[in-house]
Amino acid sequence: MSTSSILLWVIVPYAAMATFVVGHWWRYRTDQFGWTSGSTQLLERKVLGWASPAFHYGALAAIGGHVVGLLIPKSLTEAVGLSEHTYRWFSAVAGAIAGAVCVVGFVGLVYRRSTNLRVRRTTSRTDLGTYLLITVLIGLGCYMTFARNLLASSPYDYRESVSLWWRSLFYLDPDVAAVEHASTVYQVHAIIAWGFWALLPFSRLVVLR
Repeated sequence: MSTSSILLWVIVPYAAMATFVVGHWWRYRTDQFGWTSGSTQLLERKVLGWASPAFHYGALAAIGGHVVGLLIPKSLTEAVGLSEHTYRWFSAVAGAIAGAVCVVGFVGLVYRRSTNLRVRRTTSRTDLGTYLLITVLIGLGCYMTFARNLLASSPYDYRESVSLWWRSLFYLDPDVAAVEHASTVYQVHAIIAWGFWALLPFSRLVVLR
């Protein structure tokens, strides 16, 4: 393995996991009174009332779909009689719905934060960085769902590359070769996702409210 491969597919994931866990612990221990999402509900409620639930529920559904898709081996779904074609369409449609709800909510939140001066003043640089990562993740996710899955003549099977690497991280034997052979857009999506999880404990998204 090259140095860059070790950095991207071994060090970055474990560093992100450690930062996610330690970051939450550190923030709770040192900033208990600030252990909130920095709620701006009192500053504006109309847009927040529908945008926040849409974003959070959509994001949770998308994250759940990612975990299930990455966690369940292809051999298991085939063993229970679920063909690759059926699995691909089911996951793509469910992901598209979750992504659409998340996008609608996210656009509403960004609009609210950019047009309301009082709300905008509460935005930190960490928040801006988090929003940027989310924007890229959503964009790549939509592209992969539609262009690389639903509409492609030869859909990409991430369960034979990215999934193998993702699961291997948790039994401490990273399958770098598997992810190195993955499509570039999936690789970029994975790296940016680790960056998002590392930054999350220090943003207002630390608490879903």
